[in-house]
Amino acid sequence: MEFPEAPVRMARQRRTVRYSGQVQGVGFRYTAARVAVGCEVAGYVRNVPDGSVELVAEGEPAGLDAFLEDIRRRMAPYIENERQTVSPATGEFGEFTIRA
Repeated sequence: MEFPEAPVRMARQRRTVRYSGQVQGVGFRYTAARVAVGCEVAGYVRNVPDGSVELVAEGEPAGLDAFLEDIRRRMAPYIENERQTVSPATGEFGEFTIRA
């Protein structure tokens, strides 16, 4: 008897992204939160005092890619630079939130 192979799941990741440009005061955080609702990601987005926006999200790599690409597409006119780091997920987030 043969058993079907279980789908291979990629290790969950954490993506920390710093966006700069005219990213504050344009609905960036609210857009990220709305996009997160349709994706299986958890984490947060917040304004940083230097005028940039920090986003931290955890999930499956493919879901994170889709999430970040959707944000990039929607907010492209405001983003001048994007720096992203990848690390193992910590599992500390239960949902995606906007932080003050």
